[in-house]
Amino acid sequence: GGGGGGASSTDQVAPPWLHFFACGGLGFVTAFVCAQSSRYYTDYAYAPVRKIAAAATTGHGTAIIVGLAVGLESTAIPTVTVALGVVASYHLGRTAGLASDDALLAMSPQEALDVERASGLFGTAVATMGMLATAVYVLSINAFGPIADNAGGIVEMSGQADRVRDATDALDAAGNVTKAITKGYSIGSASLACFLLFAAFLDEFSDFAGVPFRSVDVASPEVLVGGLLGVSMIFLFSGMAIAAVGRTAGEVVREVRRQFRENPAILDNRARPDYGRCVAIVTKAALDEMTVPGVLCVAAPVAVGLMFRLVGEATGRPLLGAEALAGYLIFGTVSGILMALFMDNVGGAWDNAKKYIEAGHHGGKGSDAHKAAVTGDTVGDPLKDTSGPSLHVVIKLLSTTTLVLGPLFVRRQQSP
Repeated sequence: GGGGGGASSTDQVAPPWLHFFACGGLGFVTAFVCAQSSRYYTDYAYAPVRKIAAAATTGHGTAIIVGLAVGLESTAIPTVTVALGVVASYHLGRTAGLASDDALLAMSPQEALDVERASGLFGTAVATMGMLATAVYVLSINAFGPIADNAGGIVEMSGQADRVRDATDALDAAGNVTKAITKGYSIGSASLACFLLFAAFLDEFSDFAGVPFRSVDVASPEVLVGGLLGVSMIFLFSGMAIAAVGRTAGEVVREVRRQFRENPAILDNRARPDYGRCVAIVTKAALDEMTVPGVLCVAAPVAVGLMFRLVGEATGRPLLGAEALAGYLIFGTVSGILMALFMDNVGGAWDNAKKYIEAGHHGGKGSDAHKAAVTGDTVGDPLKDTSGPSLHVVIKLLSTTTLVLGPLFVRRQQSP
């Protein structure tokens, strides 16, 4: 039998390929659970959305309160699932026994640990690939949502019969679920991938600086400050994205009111509105309003890394910039994952609560409950369609930016 932390080639129960096959299976199961969790919290066939619809019968405020509660609750299952997937796949890979007993005995203790770590990271990479194995299917159901939504808009604008609109409403509700499933899948796969990118972050900075960098001390005040800045960036970015939607929606409302005021015939379909003007407002805002948030999520980690690099050089701590940036990356990624899950699910839940009422429950269309549900849907749209999906990009961009610009944040140590 071999010593150390991992199984050797002579005492292991299962061959290495079986360990990695299990890692791939774990990734597949993780994807399935994340998708089903999103479905449960956004489909009006289940209790959470129906609770929001029932809350809408008592007013706008209660619809918002219960919706927020459902959205916050919806983050638990995917988080636990991804956590178990990362830990299990890492240890399955670590104990695969890729190195023989003789090879391990010939290594120093640190080299043996590095081999086990690399094997564990490979197990997590295989789990990530297992999760991505269903990407084609998930992308196809993602396309269903916008198609059904646009079909409903076309039916409404062309004045089709109510039965046609009822059919497209059902398709639209299903599309809300498929979009939420895709977002849950996306954030789950991003979580697994970000663990690998963080390991690459440690390796890159260790190689470039010429000194070992294998762990991050979260008790260090600089690391904690970096983490706080990472979390605050996620919240600030989300706030900017939501505020951009609010400002643009206000401009569209003012434009629509202007057209109604100047051409009242639009209201009874005797005149055609100027759709182009509204489309121009929204398109211009979509490009202009995201400039500052985009600069923020790229410039903030660079500023944090450079600031703490200067502090580290002044205090004789050559890796301080990398350590603070690691805190920024870890805390920012974790908070971004949870925030994106919350926003994606709560927006879909509010939307489908409205669809549930429109299907004839709690008074149906035009009732007070329907008006309250419309308010919830209006609040949820910027969350599920703007801020939430944008955070998926931000999470990956955090790791990519720090990896690509890594040499800026540490100074290479000269060999004695």
